[in-house]
Formats: sequence, C-alpha cells, structure tokens
Amino acid sequence: MFERFNPSPEALTPYLFFTGKGGVGKTSTACATAISLADQGKNVLLVSTDPASNLQDVLEFDVKREPQAVPAVKGLYACNIDPEEAARMYREKMVGPYRGVLPDDAIASMEEQLSGACTVEIAAFDEFTALLVDADVTSQYDHIVFDTAPTGHTLRLLQLPTAWSSFLTSSTHGASCLGPLSGLQEKKDSYSKSMQALSDSEKTKLMLVTRPETSAIAEAKRAADELLEIGMKNQHLIVNGWLEELKTDDAVAKAFYNRQQEAVGRIDETSFSSISMLPFVSHSLTGISSLRSWFALQQEEQVLKHGKPSLPAAVQSIDDYVDSLVANGQRVIMTMGKGGVGKTSMAASIAAKLWDKGHSVHLTTTDPADHLSGKLAKSDRLHVSSIDPKKEVERYTHQVLTEAASLSDSEREYLEEDLRSPCTEEIAVFQAFASIVAQSDHEFVVIDTAPTGHTLLLLDAAQSYHKEVERMTGQKTPDSIKQLLPTLRDPLQTSIAIVTLAEATPVLEASRLQEDLKRAGITSSWWLINQSLFAADSREPVLANRANEEVKWIDTVQRNFANETVLIPWQA
Repeated sequence: MFERFNPSPEALTPYLFFTGKGGVGKTSTACATAISLADQGKNVLLVSTDPASNLQDVLEFDVKREPQAVPAVKGLYACNIDPEEAARMYREKMVGPYRGVLPDDAIASMEEQLSGACTVEIAAFDEFTALLVDADVTSQYDHIVFDTAPTGHTLRLLQLPTAWSSFLTSSTHGASCLGPLSGLQEKKDSYSKSMQALSDSEKTKLMLVTRPETSAIAEAKRAADELLEIGMKNQHLIVNGWLEELKTDDAVAKAFYNRQQEAVGRIDETSFSSISMLPFVSHSLTGISSLRSWFALQQEEQVLKHGKPSLPAAVQSIDDYVDSLVANGQRVIMTMGKGGVGKTSMAASIAAKLWDKGHSVHLTTTDPADHLSGKLAKSDRLHVSSIDPKKEVERYTHQVLTEAASLSDSEREYLEEDLRSPCTEEIAVFQAFASIVAQSDHEFVVIDTAPTGHTLLLLDAAQSYHKEVERMTGQKTPDSIKQLLPTLRDPLQTSIAIVTLAEATPVLEASRLQEDLKRAGITSSWWLINQSLFAADSREPVLANRANEEVKWIDTVQRNFANETVLIPWQA
C-alpha cells in the first residue's frame, strides 16, 4: 500500500504543522516525530495549540507555557499553548475597557461574540506567530513541530486587508464571526511574515493525519484543499492506524480490515505531495519509549495481554434510550457530536427503532436524504428529509450580502470570507431546523445535528436572531423560530444525545460540547458511545487489546459526564 512513515531531517522542513480531525492521532504522531528528529541529533521545539491537547499525558512530562527541555530526549523542548486561556486573555483585552462604561447586557453580548471557535483559533495563532517570526527563537531550533494547524478559513481572513480596519467593530451586516480580529492591528506585520513562512514550501510542511476511514479521509482532503488555497502546497498525508494483517478468522476483525482497505483505496493520491502510513497498535501511545518504537514497530505481537475487564458500571443499549424517549414523551431528539463519531447513523437508528414501535417519525439530516432513505423502510409513518447546508448557506449569504450592498469592495471581500466560517453554516440552517422542530406536536422529530451553545447564545442575545429575520425578510418572525430555543431548553420536550467514541480526544471534545450547551441552558443526560470494540467482543488479539483500552474512557463518561450511557458495538 504505502510506505511506513519514518521521518528524516533531510525530507522535512524547519516548520512542521500536524493537523487532522479529533481523535486521528495527530498529537501522538507529532510527539513521535519530534522525538525521532531529536534522536537524530536535531534541536526540536514541540508546540501544542490543540484545545484538547494531551501533550503532557503523551510525553509523561508536565509541559508548561514556556519551552522546557524534555527529560530523556536530548535536544527536544516542548511548550503547551492553551488556546482557551489565550482566548480568555484576548477577550478580556477587548472587553475590559468597556466594563462599567457599557450596560451589562452589551458586555455580555461582546463576550459571547468573542467566545466562538474562530476566536480561540485566532488567539492561538496570535500566540504561535511569535515562534515563526522571532529570530531569537527560530535560530535555536532545527525544527519547530506544531501539534494542530490553523484552518484555511482563519488564514484567509488574516490575509484580507479589511481584517485590519475599523469595519470589524462597526459592521452590523449579520456576519458570523466578525470581531475576533479586531484590536490586532499592531500584529499585522508579524502576521504577514507568518503567512509568508506558511506558504514557503522550503520552510513549511503540512502533515495531514487521518485514519483509514472514509469520513476521516474526506476531512483530511477538505483541510488540504482549504490550506492549499492560501499557499500551503507542501502536504504529506499520514494514514494512522493501518491494520496490516490478521491472525484469526474473527468476523469483526475481517470486517474491520476490509473497511480500512476500501476507505484507503479511495484516496486520491494526486491530492497530496506524498503519502505514508503508521500501524494500528493496541496499546496507548504514551511515554518516550513507546513513542520511540512506534515508527520502527513491526506488526504488533498478536498476543492477548489480559482477559477482558468488566465495565465499572452498567451501560444501557440504544433500545433503552428509545424506550426512555417514549416513556418521557420527549418528541424532539438531537444527536450531537464532533465529525466522524456517527451522529447520522445514531439518528437513523433511533428513528428506525421509534418506527418499529409504531410511532410516526420525521428524520432530518444534514447529509443528503438519499443517503438514509435507501436504508430505512418506506412507510407513511416515517419521513426522511434533508437540510442541505450548502444551499442554506448560499441563501443566507445572498441575504446578508444584499443587505450589505453599500460596502466597499475590500469590506465586501472580508464579509464574503467571514461568511465561509463554520459559524455561518450553523446560523444558515437554524431557520430550517426551527420549522421541522415545530412538527413535533404530532410526530417524533429526530435531527442528526444542532447549533452549538455558542451559536444559540449569539443568536438569542436580545432576540437578535428574531430581529435579524424580520429585518432581512420584512416579515413577522415565525412562531417556529421564537419557540425553538425554549423547546430545546425544555427537557420535557427535547432530548439531546451526545455521540462520542471511547477514546481520549472524542470524549474530551464531547465534554466541551456539553459545557457549551449548558451555557445556553440546554442539558444532555444521555451519551451514546459509538463503534465500541469492547462491545463488539472481537477475538483478534490486537483488536481485543485495543478494546480493553476503551474501558477507562467508558468509565470517564459514566463518572463525569453522563447520567445514562449507551454502548454501541463496532459495526462494519
């Protein structure tokens, strides 16, 4: 298939940016790469800007904000930029001068506008910019390895001249994440130098980490295309978690192996400068010795290390969750989670089981409707619809730009780029969700995604969304929109199911999503742990050992986050 990834200083640039969707192993890969380069005699700085960073757990070393030497690895230094803390400091810098001057509700609105993912990412970029342009720093290291790269959207925003104008603080044209860049005018020169370094193929290499799964590979391709737009042409794809061979005829293992083969067979090799792979391992990739051996590891010894442990507490089934929905009369069901954890599959499963019990169900998804309609039985009681995010964004963008007809060309260019942010998609589909949720009076409504707590708070502040709809359409705000947030906040009407995997990053990301929803007054009692190898009960030793590693994360969910936990077996 592809060659094993084995970094050599000659093949790698001074700046290495590791990126990929949550849970693909980019932190482990970045750490192992940094260790390998240091072992080859190079001075290396490892920098994490990931909000879900577990750098200290992987290195088994207390990583601070300032670079420190990593014990047992000569030439390796590490620092951990906390983007959430950077965003908090940034928000206070922007909002602090207005405390006691503006009304409390205005301050709250400003803070919320600066609480989204865009602000966190830009604040993190502000932090590591110094590492790219400070000659005193760069001269000390042969390689600087970044765990997590900025998105193409953020970098495009930083390139636009209007990003540095007063337009940021004065625009009222409905853009989704204006504000994060305001107040950074003094950084314009250093940002410009950073952008030059990022687009220089002799200086920077983008390391896209993925798993041999269709959704993860598609996400890597999207990230590659986005970053290619701003000039990051030197791109290397690492397929992490490749199961090289089987030792048993176990049915689960065969399905696992075949699914990987099919997914990797679809990779467009022309999209990347080069491609390599890393083997599937059952043990946790933590500690210097484990990371050192990973790249050179031959097929893992296929021996079951321990017997199967028991779960620390009882878990429920998806049928138990559906029974609770019926018993409690919760007619609006939303499956939420980060990309790739199986929100759509869970929504479809819940809808099918409700239908099996004789109920009328409306399943709506942001995936194409045909993707689901062919898998579910045709019935007068089961309706499958689709909210096409692309079409909704086009409609919303057209409305906003029509209202902004008086802008200059540069201001319009900035607004157009801002409207490509993830926040815009949530806002654009908001109205479509509202009309569907209103149907819950006479049927169960199952939705495979929902706006985040940040977006809901932003839109609800001083009824801003209701006013925006009235302003743009000239029509009275529909009752469906006015009632949406109260409906979502009412646990007697709505059940929010958090979907995750039994792994570190997906669990940590899901916990932050839950906290985000709490800020908007929305509670989630049920967590659905999807694609569990532990529940699949494979006899293939390498999968059985990995299954045992899941137990601590299942326990973490049960103890810290969920009132009720569902465990769904891995399925092909």
